Amino acid sequence: MEYRRVKDQIYDDLSQKDVESLSGRTLSSANTIGPASAGGAKANSSWKLKSVVTLALTLLTSSQAILIVWSKRAGKYEYSVTTANFSVEALKCLLSLAALFRTWNCHGVTDDNRLTTSFDEVGVYPIPAVLYMVKNLLQYYIFVYVDAPAYQILKNLNIISTGVLYRIILKKNFPPVPFRLSEIQWAAFVLLCAGCTTAQLNPSSDHVLQTPIQGWMMAIVMALLSGFAGVYTEAIIKKRPSRNINVQNFWLYIFGVIFNLVAICVQDYDAVMNKGFFHGYSFITVLMILNHALSGIAVSMVMKYADNIVKVYSTSVAMLLTAVVSVFLFNFHLSLAFFLGSTVVSVSVYLHSIGKLQPQK
Repeated sequence: MEYRRVKDQIYDDLSQKDVESLSGRTLSSANTIGPASAGGAKANSSWKLKSVVTLALTLLTSSQAILIVWSKRAGKYEYSVTTANFSVEALKCLLSLAALFRTWNCHGVTDDNRLTTSFDEVGVYPIPAVLYMVKNLLQYYIFVYVDAPAYQILKNLNIISTGVLYRIILKKNFPPVPFRLSEIQWAAFVLLCAGCTTAQLNPSSDHVLQTPIQGWMMAIVMALLSGFAGVYTEAIIKKRPSRNINVQNFWLYIFGVIFNLVAICVQDYDAVMNKGFFHGYSFITVLMILNHALSGIAVSMVMKYADNIVKVYSTSVAMLLTAVVSVFLFNFHLSLAFFLGSTVVSVSVYLHSIGKLQPQK
């Protein structure tokens, strides 16, 4: 009756047929706009998330080398680099455990997120953990031979090692997956080497390259260690795709803590016992440790919520951002060779990301 009273008052000049037709069109429009608006809101939310992750990864990546160089005093580390590495692994372990507790509170304990201590579960993580430990220690010592911008350029060499090791390791363990490198990716490797070399040209000295052979050798070793550890870790994850990533990260970081504790005892035991664990730490050192820990979490978020192109943009922007900041902090000379080299490296990284072979249907 209420509907009829309202209709008589407002729509006296419309017939019942016109009212029904108008109502049908309105209801149809509402049904059409509703899902579209929801889809638009979802796409907008996804875009915002990718933007935040990209910005976070770019800032963390660009500031990583700067903080390491900045943490030195008179060209030396006043703190123990082994304790710094230990602190990074411990912080990442705590963050993974906190995320796991949150998952348990929200979804309960299941077979996919339960912490188990079986050998099949745990026994695969010591290898990548010890590789990451050595690589992270070398990350400090390489700055004896290179500056922050050069480090950002040379670290892209791990793309080559990762690509080759993908073909050797993952193709063997996952034959159905096409891990063969395309011609574009091989061309990207050549461009990458050319870009790294160009960025290191030194026109104001008798030496052709700014970075000495020791720096290049350490960069190559770091690239091999990082590539092998990354590929091996991905192989572990792919074998149990339903396993909660925080569980896998937790065991990886636990072994990282153990191996770095061994490194402290072997390398800096006397210094730590006499001067203390946190001797020489400064505010910059704490920021550096926090940066390293959050960088590992950010990479996980990129792989989960974004895509490989995000890493490409972050890497490219981070190289130039590190160079610009180093001009003001460390009096870095931004030469034409460095600018051209970093541009070639950015193009090669992009070509490598889009040149993946598509599986044949």
